[in-house]
Amino acid sequence: MEPQARFTLRTLLLFLIPVLLLGGVIGLFLSRNALPDLQSAAPIESLTVERYVLRRGSIDLYVRNSGPHPLTLAQVIVNDAVMPFELEPSGSVARLGRARVHIDYPWSLGEAYGITLFSGSSIPFGVDIPVAFETPQPSSRTFLGFTLIGLYVGVIPVFLGILWFPALRRLGRQTMSFLLAATAGLLIFLGLDTLVEALEAARDLASAFQGIGLIGIGAVSTFLLLEVIASRQSGEQSTESHQRLAVAMTIATGIGLHNLGEGLAIGAAYNVGEISLGAFLVVGFIIQNITEGLGIIAPVLRDRPGIGRLAAMGAIAGVPAIIGSWIGGFAPSPLFAVLFLAIGTGAIFQVVHQLGGLIRTDTGPRAVPVTVWAGVLAGMLLLWLTGLWIK
Repeated sequence: MEPQARFTLRTLLLFLIPVLLLGGVIGLFLSRNALPDLQSAAPIESLTVERYVLRRGSIDLYVRNSGPHPLTLAQVIVNDAVMPFELEPSGSVARLGRARVHIDYPWSLGEAYGITLFSGSSIPFGVDIPVAFETPQPSSRTFLGFTLIGLYVGVIPVFLGILWFPALRRLGRQTMSFLLAATAGLLIFLGLDTLVEALEAARDLASAFQGIGLIGIGAVSTFLLLEVIASRQSGEQSTESHQRLAVAMTIATGIGLHNLGEGLAIGAAYNVGEISLGAFLVVGFIIQNITEGLGIIAPVLRDRPGIGRLAAMGAIAGVPAIIGSWIGGFAPSPLFAVLFLAIGTGAIFQVVHQLGGLIRTDTGPRAVPVTVWAGVLAGMLLLWLTGLWIK
C-alpha cells in the first residue's frame, strides 16, 4: 500500500529553493556590474492602432503601446499635413496602455487618408483609412440594422436548414451516413475558415499579446473542455438517442461560436466602411449558412426531437451572429476577435471529433467506406463552391 502523500513544510522548502535561486540569478543579471555596457542603436518602441472613429470634422485613433517602455507621441501627420492633436489621457502611454488620439480634421466622405504618428524618438507608426465613413454610433436605428444583419446571415439560414428535417427523415440508413459524413466535411471547412480568420485578426493585434499563442490557448482549451463534457455525458447511463442529441447540441454550439466570429467580422468591417451589405452578399451568406442547419439535424435524423429542441439548437447556432455584429459594429476589439475566433475553431474541431465517433459506430471498425469519403468531400466542396460565389 502506497503511503498517503502530504504537503509538509519540508516539501514547501524544496519547492522554494529553485525559486529563490532563480530570483538570485535574475538579480545578478540585472545588476549593473553583471551587464556589459551595451546600448541599443535605437529605442525599442511599438504602437498599435486598434481602432479609428470618424465623426464630422474629427478623427479619433485608439492606440495601444505594445512596446516594453512608456511611449510619448510628438507629432501627427494626415496626408502629408502636420496636424495638432490631443492625447487622452495626456502624457506618455504606459506599456500595454491604451489612449485616444483626437485630431480635428475636415475629412471628406469616401476619400482615403494616411495617418502617421511619430513618437518622441521620431519613430513613425502608420494607419490607413481606405474609405472615410462616419463611424456608426449606438442608436435605435443602428442597433436594429446590426440586428437585421445578424438575422439575415446567421439566424434565418440556420432555421431554413433545420426545416429540411421532415424530408431527410424519409431517407435510408446509407443516405443518413452520407449526411453525417457531409456534416463532418462542412465542419472541417468551417474550422479551417475560422482558423484563417483568427490568424488574419491576429495581424491587427498588438504584438505583446502574442496573437498566435492566444489562438492556441483559445482553440486547445475549448477543444479539451468540450471533450471533458462529452466524456462525462457518455459515461452516464444514457441511450444512443441521448448521445446523438448531445452531439447535435455540441454542433449547434460550435456553429454558434463560428457565427459569433462571423458577426464580429461583418460588424467591424461595416464600422469602418469596408463592406457593402447589398442584396447579392446577403443572399450569398444565406446560401452558405443554410448548410449549418443541415449539419445540426444530421445526427438526430433517426430520432424524434421536439420542435422546442430543434428551435433551441437553431437559436444557439444563429443568435450569436447578432451578438457578434453588435460587438463588431459598436466596439470592435482585435483582442476579442482573435479570442472568439480561436474558441470557435476549437469547438468546431471538437465537434468533428465527436462526429467521427458517430460515423465509426455506423460503419463499424472496417476501413473508411466510399460513402464516408464521398460525404466528407461533398461537404467541403459545397462550402468551397458557395464561398467562391459570394467572396
